[in-house]
Amino acid sequence: MKKQNSSPYTIQSISELHRLLGIPQPEHPLVSLINLSDLRETCGAMLGSFVYSFYSICIKKDFQGKLKYGQNYYDFDDGVMTFFSPGQVISTDASAEISLSGWWLIFHPDFIRNYPLSKKIKEYGFFSYAVNEALHLSEKEEAVLENIKNNIAQEYTSAIDSFSQDVIVSHMEVLLTYANRFYNRQFITRKNTHHDLLVKLEEVLNEYFQSGLGPETGLPTVQYVSEKLNLSPNYLSDMLRSLTGQSTQQHIQNKLIEKAKETLSTTSLSVSEIAYGLGFEYPQSFSKLFKSKTNVSPLEFRHSFN
Repeated sequence: MKKQNSSPYTIQSISELHRLLGIPQPEHPLVSLINLSDLRETCGAMLGSFVYSFYSICIKKDFQGKLKYGQNYYDFDDGVMTFFSPGQVISTDASAEISLSGWWLIFHPDFIRNYPLSKKIKEYGFFSYAVNEALHLSEKEEAVLENIKNNIAQEYTSAIDSFSQDVIVSHMEVLLTYANRFYNRQFITRKNTHHDLLVKLEEVLNEYFQSGLGPETGLPTVQYVSEKLNLSPNYLSDMLRSLTGQSTQQHIQNKLIEKAKETLSTTSLSVSEIAYGLGFEYPQSFSKLFKSKTNVSPLEFRHSFN
């Protein structure tokens, strides 16, 4: 499948990605570890613009294509390692000759939802749109990450038991801690001045929900976001649709659901308390939106983590 029109195609699940790539289904529905050399015959399926609904950590070697991240091209000149968050737009140049090797670790946010990593991962700057160049690794650094990846692979391909998820998540935490060290080594002397529209939108919504404005001012509105970005509401939505295929309102709702999932899985607050904290006037409105986005009620989602 080649996706070459202007509107990004959203890949909802890891199983769907495996189907598109023509590879066997993942060992676990919420996590997968893919050998990129296995995709040489089918990597053309991923040409075009896509929005992944999961986290992506990848080491790409011999990459000859062009990758666009948000609104800017991703620089692979000296780097091999990339990090992408759910909901971000990734575009691969359809005219490029793609040749790759390496590995690709992908996992759904729900896989780590009940772990401290669910909150910690949002602190890693290398998952942000503001970063648009791959991480360069020395041979020694790459060997460190390769060993951690092998530990994940060994657990991933073993028979699943009650400890499997704990072990995989613990290895992920170690992997990201090392990546953070290497990231800071590469970029510590640089001051990031890149702020495109998607970066600013991310910052506005994160700031709103972290400040706890919901009970006082209600849900963030398109008008509020557009004013913060110094754009008209219509122009902002048109720009976002052209970049991501989603309106400003849909971006706001996605951030709401992300925050709701985090609160449901890490606190004992009632559904009504959560709804009020997010800015909903009526809990029923929150429950209706949550179910429309996730296909489960807030309580059903919480029970899945107990």
